[in-house]
Amino acid sequence: MTPPTVIANGQVTTVELPASIEDFLRARNLLPRSVVVEHNGQPVAPSEFPHRLLNAGDRLEIVKIVAGG
Repeated sequence: MTPPTVIANGQVTTVELPASIEDFLRARNLLPRSVVVEHNGQPVAPSEFPHRLLNAGDRLEIVKIVAGG
């Protein structure tokens, strides 16, 4: 059986389901408060990351927030 995948920033990525967006981010060493996420074309508030569950085939766009001065 093929492991489930999601498409993150255009790349097919294996994921263990069930998983929330927060689980996905933490598994990739991304701090949930340091990124902006779009899930299947819809922006997701950081407060929703722990509650928004991923499904096989979902699309994520993840952008790191960079502070500058």
